[in-house]
Amino acid sequence: MRNNLLHRLKSGEPRFPGIVGFDETVLPHLERALLAGHDLVLLGERGQGKTRLIRTIIGLLDEWTPFVEGCEISDHPYEPVCVRCRRLAAELGDDLKIAWRHRDERYAEKLATPDTSVGDLIGDVDPIKVAEGRTLGDPETVHYGLVPRTNRGVFAINELPDLAERIQVALLNVLEERDVQIRGYSLRLPLDVLLVASANPEDYTNRGRIITPLKDRFGAEIRTHYPLELETELELIAQEAELSAEVPRHLLEIVARFTRLVRDSKAVDGRSGVSARFAIAGAETVAAGALRRSAINGEEQAVARVCDLPAIVPSLMGKVEFEVSEEGREQEVLEHLLRRATAETYRHALGTADLSGLLDKFDRGESVDTGELVSSAELLQRVGQTRGLGKLMSLLELDGDSPGHAAAALEFALEGLYLTRRLSKDVSDEGSSTYRM
Repeated sequence: MRNNLLHRLKSGEPRFPGIVGFDETVLPHLERALLAGHDLVLLGERGQGKTRLIRTIIGLLDEWTPFVEGCEISDHPYEPVCVRCRRLAAELGDDLKIAWRHRDERYAEKLATPDTSVGDLIGDVDPIKVAEGRTLGDPETVHYGLVPRTNRGVFAINELPDLAERIQVALLNVLEERDVQIRGYSLRLPLDVLLVASANPEDYTNRGRIITPLKDRFGAEIRTHYPLELETELELIAQEAELSAEVPRHLLEIVARFTRLVRDSKAVDGRSGVSARFAIAGAETVAAGALRRSAINGEEQAVARVCDLPAIVPSLMGKVEFEVSEEGREQEVLEHLLRRATAETYRHALGTADLSGLLDKFDRGESVDTGELVSSAELLQRVGQTRGLGKLMSLLELDGDSPGHAAAALEFALEGLYLTRRLSKDVSDEGSSTYRM
């Protein structure tokens, strides 16, 4: 693993593909820990990509590795450590059979649930082998747990503080002496395994804890974080969200800004954090609204619009932990932050745009009705020919020949004019909106 990481560092190849926003902060610490051969703990709030980062580490292993055929702990053919393989090596010599294991098979992961046992992690006596006639003192009656079975690989424990303290004790020898002890057996297995754990800072001190001797045995503790920049948040959404319809960039930017505002809000419990899954699910919900509208209206192209944004508030509310003082105001808080995100995006994208062609319509006393089920063609017909629409779509990087894109640009402009108090808006109980002067 060290050699492969050094090769990638020298060649400039991506070391951890798919990891966004950690290049200057988390990854240098991770690389130093791996080069030092340290076991490590990734410490961060929920939804910061800790598990995703752990799973990319296996990409640093050799793609294929030889092991003694049939060995439960993937023994090295030249240096076997288990009783069975040492016996076979002594009997067969150069005729010892080997097999090959892909690096994806050299990774194991365990969520630290309260019912996790020492047997799950380290091993226990196999009653079937005993029933076959072997004595309890025979080391070959041992059924190995997940850690020994990941020998010559990477083993990950998610939410380590949730692991019972008496179970954490079983990992002490693995991290320090690099061996395992199973019940009363005189058994020493010098393991070659990288152990990586994840933990939430809140759990670290409250719900559960990592016992002090175990913390001392980890070589490195690495703090993760949420995206530091808006562009990083957008890149993460674009990479992870599975969008069922086209969502223009300005709407993704609203979702990203909304996520960041929720994280920074004093009404939200900052100790629990606001997961990156919040933004991803928000973008997918917006796309689903566009797909639903296109299906109902028989539109060929499904393009999201501002009218699809309000639906993300109730769908995402369960992903946020609010302060006790805000009980009963959760929806109101999120709706306010969504309006702020929309207004900020409007100022950034169209703050200097000439919208006089659109405002002329309202100066004549006209109004525009829209809603989540109003088709793009119907909205364009209601607005009518608008001077400067092409320039507006160019600023938003939209396709000038697409009715869906044109409707998305117009509705965004209308909402922006309302939020900057240049238009009024009436919202009906059914969710339709009427923009007027």
